[in-house]
Amino acid sequence: MAEINEQDILGALENVKVPVSGESIVQAGMVRGLQMKDGHVAFTIEVDPEQGPKMESLRKEAEKTVHALDGVLTVTVVLTAEKAAGATPPPQQAPIDPGTTGAAPQQSGNPIPGVDAIVAVASGKGGVGKSTTAVNLAMGLAAAGKKVGLMDADIYGPSMPRMMGITGQPVSNDGKNLEAMENYGVKVMSIGFLVEDDSPMIWRGPMVQSALEQMMRDVNWGELDVLVVDMPPGTGDAQLTMAQRVPLTGAVIVSTPQDIALLDARKGLNMFRKVDVPVFGIIENMSYFNCPHCGERSEIFAHGGARAEAERLDCDFLGEIPLDIDIRVTSDGGSPIVVSQPDGEHAKAYRAISEVVTQKIDRALAQLEAEAPRIVIQ
Repeated sequence: MAEINEQDILGALENVKVPVSGESIVQAGMVRGLQMKDGHVAFTIEVDPEQGPKMESLRKEAEKTVHALDGVLTVTVVLTAEKAAGATPPPQQAPIDPGTTGAAPQQSGNPIPGVDAIVAVASGKGGVGKSTTAVNLAMGLAAAGKKVGLMDADIYGPSMPRMMGITGQPVSNDGKNLEAMENYGVKVMSIGFLVEDDSPMIWRGPMVQSALEQMMRDVNWGELDVLVVDMPPGTGDAQLTMAQRVPLTGAVIVSTPQDIALLDARKGLNMFRKVDVPVFGIIENMSYFNCPHCGERSEIFAHGGARAEAERLDCDFLGEIPLDIDIRVTSDGGSPIVVSQPDGEHAKAYRAISEVVTQKIDRALAQLEAEAPRIVIQ
């Protein structure tokens, strides 16, 4: 396969003309954020906000043009709009009252073919161990015999390739869909497979949303019982995209026991409730620390805060995981503790949480099936 470079792509895009001016989108300075790695190409086309809806055909033409180049496997092209300085902003909708459930219930979205359930693992802020929890939750589900996928939705800080011990790039057997990577019996997809390790993702919200859509829809996940999604921290575009574009079966919130983390965890939990996604419960990570030398227990970030918060918010407390060097070492080394130390106390704790999540998934799916309309022929 020929190696694609920036000049090849820009040269091809010289043939894509702006309808009104006749300039190429390259000459007009509309091509931004060009990223490429091993045949996977992504960029944005910056357009006038007022012309945005009319430019979809331009976006499709650019995507088709680049995809036709030898050596290109996949292409992601997103329209973005910059409002000129001093321009009158468009009228905005009134904000949603935080005390209500919103103007309308969220759309359930379209299912991912072959995927029975989708569970989001989220946190209100970074640094609480959400990704480590997502990986070991997936490993626990797989250990129980489930067919599991793991999707890294943290576009700006992907960590699944390293945590899962996977190197290389996904392939496309049909030129359209990527094959999910796999290790420990779990299928994995991450933007980290498609860009250089030290390459920053300088993408605006629409491009992030498009990338998430492609990882959901343009990846061959096969038949899965559960797709675990490692969400980015916070309550932004990625969370809303997942909640609105696919039917999330439920969400798991991860927090440390300290007050500042719980404050943000509360926001994350309430966001899922506002878009009608069931919250399965809260996990308290870094709950305590046992000194490996003397055995003394220290509650570095306090203890029990997540349990108390779960009671206050009327949701389940799923369990607690300690702050332990083995969890960190196995995660950094690409061998999650559930598979590398399956008989250890920490692995047992993760598997216990996985069992509770499995029960909640089963109940949620049963409820959806019971509520589905039935056609009766008399």
